[in-house]
Amino acid sequence: MAFLRSPLPEDYLEPICGPKVTLRPPGLSDYAAWAEIRALSRAHLSPWEPTWTRDELTRIAYRRRLKVYGQDARDDHGYYYFIAASHGDTLMGGITLSNVRRGAAQCGTLGYWIGAPFAGQGHMQNAVHLLTAFAFRTLRLHRIEAACMPDNQPSRRVLEKCGFGREGLARRYLKINGAWEDHIIYALTEEDIALKGLTRGNLS
Repeated sequence: MAFLRSPLPEDYLEPICGPKVTLRPPGLSDYAAWAEIRALSRAHLSPWEPTWTRDELTRIAYRRRLKVYGQDARDDHGYYYFIAASHGDTLMGGITLSNVRRGAAQCGTLGYWIGAPFAGQGHMQNAVHLLTAFAFRTLRLHRIEAACMPDNQPSRRVLEKCGFGREGLARRYLKINGAWEDHIIYALTEEDIALKGLTRGNLS
């Protein structure tokens, strides 16, 4: 039943192209660029992410990630993309729609990261708009959720500029950098698109 599953075929992994950024599925050939930008941005990213493992940036760990990403996509559980510049294809970060729930929920969870050299330049806002359009138009979800720590002001600004509304505080929600941290819960629904003037045309 379409109500219970994604309408996408198994070979859904096509780039999502915008005028400034492109979302493209990660591949084996991206390992060197991914490892470089993640290593360069460790101090920038660590305060907002789970504790990095000892083998976090190894090729073996990267291949494991790709295997999980592929299985999640096949099972309609999650969709993972790298954020690249539309002109030049420079890898700048990553964005995910994970924990996809079908049935009565029709919901997914948004997550993202941006490399330190590219932070604060509007790239993530563009990427979130693209993934939001993909989630509502192609995956036919009804609701997208996101969570960020209260003092992560850049992430909060991205979500608010993209139309996400604050719904409340989840206490000790995620273990980040070794500690259980409170998170603000944000969400965007199909109804919000109309109410906030976010037409389907300007989602992308």
